[in-house]
Parts: sequence; structure tokens; C-alpha cells
Amino acid sequence: MKCPLCESTSYYRNGRSNDQQNYLCKNCGKQFLESALPCSLEIDLLANSNEYTKVSMSDAAELSLGKNLPEEKVTEKGLSSFNFILAEELLQTILSPDSLESAVFSQLLLKIQQENEIRHKLETGISLLLLDAENLKLDINSELFLARICEFPLQVKIAFANWKNPSIGKQDIELYSRGYQLVHVPEGKNSADAKMIAFGASVLRCYPTVKEILVCSSDGILIHLCNELQNQGLIVYWVRRQGQNLHIENRNTGKLTDYSLAMTTEVPSFEKVKMAEKIQYLIKNEQESINAKLDSLVDVATSFQEKCNISIQDNSNQLEEEKFITVLDNSFIESSQEVKKETFTQVSNGKTLDNLLLKIIQDLQAKSPKTKLSVSQLGTEIRKITGESANSIIQELNLGYSFLKYLKSSPTFTLKASGKEYEVTALLRE
Repeated sequence: MKCPLCESTSYYRNGRSNDQQNYLCKNCGKQFLESALPCSLEIDLLANSNEYTKVSMSDAAELSLGKNLPEEKVTEKGLSSFNFILAEELLQTILSPDSLESAVFSQLLLKIQQENEIRHKLETGISLLLLDAENLKLDINSELFLARICEFPLQVKIAFANWKNPSIGKQDIELYSRGYQLVHVPEGKNSADAKMIAFGASVLRCYPTVKEILVCSSDGILIHLCNELQNQGLIVYWVRRQGQNLHIENRNTGKLTDYSLAMTTEVPSFEKVKMAEKIQYLIKNEQESINAKLDSLVDVATSFQEKCNISIQDNSNQLEEEKFITVLDNSFIESSQEVKKETFTQVSNGKTLDNLLLKIIQDLQAKSPKTKLSVSQLGTEIRKITGESANSIIQELNLGYSFLKYLKSSPTFTLKASGKEYEVTALLRE
């Protein structure tokens, strides 16, 4: 053992400091600690490793003063310089590839990440709920819905009431089990409201990270609390009950949200209803288009049956079957030739179309006055005369998108709903 200044081996003990032995050199009078010796540094290094780094005895010995630094440098720079170099050597060991890939280092990073996330949440803010339990009752589903509305996590819930009031029942037990802080108020009118206002006005003192507040009460006096909280820079939601709905008003933006207590679901807004109506309108138009195509197929089948004059009878023997097939083939050939020779009426404008429709209605009523003419039947008759579907004619003449809408908008015709169909009648012209 040598003095770090004069390297003399003549010294004696001179008390203790911070549980370390002090020595005084007899030659130069230098006082030094036991920790300045290389052997004690090796022991101290291993004792303070705390198993966070994989430093073996040989690695620790390499970090000692005797092996890593020349003896004259220790004498010149002293203890502070030695500690700096030792810290540099330790840092290189910790940041070695083996240490960075170790399981201990991964666990350390995970713990640091978790702590940073918690700190970030606390810094970004929380939401707080104030409930007048005497005025409004919130079940677990309503509470979860309110939490989804908030931008910040709902971490604090406080309920105000006179919990000795028998009308409260066991609501205090239920709310406490759901994490509410229960504030008792004495009996009296608006006692809970007054306590909510007093507490809410100074809420930032108790909860400095709060950013949003849900004021849950239908009493109009709570508007004073909402205004005060807004003046303090908080986002305020006023939650009231209207019939079977919860009415949630964002006092900062004016946005309104309704929640059905009976259906436990959000009531769609006017914009969402308009979108649903638009989708329903598109579906209805598609159904009308499909019905028109089906009507066209029915028209073709009906026309074919009329042209061929088919009458299915009970075929009792093979001879009748052969006669039926022969008649069918001949009729089909004749009807095909007639269709080719047949000329269709051309519709050039809306006036021509109205005249054609009036003539069809009058002819059908003349044949059977009691028969009610439907829109689909009228379309079938138009196809027979023009060779085109009514929807195609309407679109070609730029009179609309569907035959049904054209009839509804025309002053010449009237429609009357009859089940899934519409009956068509024509107004007599003077």
C-alpha cells in the first residue's frame, strides 16, 4: 500500500470518514482514503454492480487503476480524474453489444417506456365527472358512453347527494363499487347543486391536470357552474335527462349528442338520418329498376303467349302431344314473322307521351270500366305500342329518371297508393 502523492509505504490510520478508513502519510503528510487503492476499487465496483451489468471479476480487475492506468497518471491527476476515467470505462462496458442485447437491458427499457407513458398521460390531461345523484341516475352503460365522448381518459368520478335520504336507496353502494367518490350534503333544497358549484369552481386546485368536465344534472342552476368552468379554460359537457334520452351538450362547441336510455345506444343526429334517407332513396330506385326489368320479362312472356295462342291442356295420349308441339312450332314461326313486320309508335316529346297514355287509359277503361289500372300495367301497354320500356322513354326524352316519378309530377295523371302498387287515373281535360 503506497501514498498516492509520494508513494511512501510509511503511513498510519487516521480515523474514518463515511465508513471508509482514512490514512495519513508519515513522509509527506498527505491524507488519503482506502477507496483510492486499486484492490478496494475492485471490491467497490463489484458490490455496486447490482446485477444490472454482466461484469465478471476479471473485467472488474481490468477496470482497476493498476491495470488500466499508469501509476504516474494517478499521481498527477488525482482521485477526480481517476473517477472520470473509471466512469468512461464502465459506460463502454454497459453499452457493449452483449449488454445491449441482454434480457436485463430489455426489461430496463420496457420499464422506462412504461413510466414515460404514464407521465405522458398525466401531462396530457384527464376527464372528470360531477354527478348530482339526487337528480340524475347513471347506469354503467350510460357512463361508458359518456367516457367515449371525452377526448381524455375519465379518471375521476364524484357523486353528490344526501346519502341518508331513503329515496337514494342503495345507489351509494353501487356508485362506490364503480369507483365514485361520494360527497355527503345535508338535507335541503338544491343542497347537492350548491356543493357541486362550490367544488367545481375550485376543481383545478385539487386536479390540476383535468381538461374536460362532465356536469351531470338536469337542474338549470348548474349553468352557472358550466360557465365558470368554461372561463377557466376547461371543456364542459352538460348532461341532462329529457324523457328516455340523455342530452349531452358540448358547451364549448355547441355540439349536441343524444343517448337512448331504453335502447342503450346513441340516437343518430339529423345528418346521419339524412344520409340514411339518401341510402334508402337509392335502394328504392334500384328496386324500381329491378321491378321494371321484371315487368319487361312479363311483357315478353305475355306477348309470346298471346301471339302463339298457347293453351296447355291435359295430354291424355301421345297423339295430342304431337299435335300440341306441331301447333306450337307453327305459331312461333308465324308470330316471329309478324313481329318483324310490326311497326311501333314513336314518342318524340312529353305531349305525345301524355296523349298516348291518355289513349291507353281510355281504351282500357272502355273495355272494363271497373278494372283498376296500375303503373306496371300501364308500362306493359306502353311497351306493346312503342317497343320500349316506359323508363327508357322517360330518360330518352329527359323527363326524369323513372316512369313512376314522371306520373307523380304530371298534372295530367293522379296516383293512388294500393298496397305496394299505385293506381293510375287520368284527369279529364276541358
